[in-house]
Amino acid sequence: MITHTRFATVLGLLAFSGLASTVPAAEPAAQPYKILATTQIPAAGGIDYVTTDSGSRRVYVACGNVVSVFNLDTYKLAGSMANAAGHGVAIDPENRTGLVSGNPAVFFNTETLEPIKSIPAPGADGFVFDARTHHFFILSHRTPNLLVVDSKDGSVVGTVDAIGPDGANAAVEQGVTDGEGHLYFDVANQHHIAVVDAQTLKVTGHFDLGEKGAAPAGLAIDVKNHILFAMCRGGKGGTPTCVILSAIDGKIITTLPLAGSSDGATFNPHTGEAFSSHGNGTLSVIKENSPTEFVLEETVQTKAGGKTCALDEKADHIIVITREADPAAPVPPDSPAPVPAAGAPVATTPPGGAGGGGRPRGPQLLDVMFIGR
Repeated sequence: MITHTRFATVLGLLAFSGLASTVPAAEPAAQPYKILATTQIPAAGGIDYVTTDSGSRRVYVACGNVVSVFNLDTYKLAGSMANAAGHGVAIDPENRTGLVSGNPAVFFNTETLEPIKSIPAPGADGFVFDARTHHFFILSHRTPNLLVVDSKDGSVVGTVDAIGPDGANAAVEQGVTDGEGHLYFDVANQHHIAVVDAQTLKVTGHFDLGEKGAAPAGLAIDVKNHILFAMCRGGKGGTPTCVILSAIDGKIITTLPLAGSSDGATFNPHTGEAFSSHGNGTLSVIKENSPTEFVLEETVQTKAGGKTCALDEKADHIIVITREADPAAPVPPDSPAPVPAAGAPVATTPPGGAGGGGRPRGPQLLDVMFIGR
């Protein structure tokens, strides 16, 4: 009897072991994000936006009067274009053209980095490229709020004079496109998202972000699930917040706290993650578990003054830019702040503030951070 019991026990253990072996092991937790590499080059003047062209393996950063181009694989400087002051660079990969968002805007060939023409663009700030219409949209805080440029030949297609509610002028920050003819824009001074028809250039809607959506600056979109991530600074004394809403009807799904005051955002459709970069040296990572469930997944330490961010779709890397003082070039304590090149945009917020990218005294370095797992 004892022998039988032992035999039955062994059989039971073997059966259980065999059954367990058919159950798939739980997936290991994702590794945390970290800075994989940082490229530094001497810099003069302000910075604002960073743009990636994953297909051509390039990163574009406008700093002062120069646009610098970096390789996404080697992380090294690959080229530059002088006399092209602006806030950032829009790229059309198919037509191999780019537009530096400044006044004047510089339309150029991305293969040769040679300017083709200049375009008057008063108040130029951010930008959007819409692949469906092959149009560049230059964003401005004053009328016209949108200047539309054909990416094939650099001709001006039209304008959208005022995209605020009731036709009001607006402080337009970041914009995104859903690839289906709809454009969405943060309106920082009116706490809402404006919707524009990319073909007719008409404002078709306004999405109110509510009490928690003060001063939206970064904006990202999940195209597949029609979800917007509005990264809001929170205004004076407010709490930085991500407002997550439907891109179809503007209905707010939920809100999540951010680790700092946002100045840029992007979304990775491969990982289902939205990112918000902050001047206090943090990067918030928001995970979309489903179209109705979102969590603050991680806060990544970057560098003080971290400005805007962009996605390398091929490598699933996030690129964040900032500036810092050159430690190899000591500066006397009474040294004045550097004077930017004529017409160059300058971020006036010190590192750690709303916009980041402040103005360290003396010789500076432009930092391009490549962040991944």
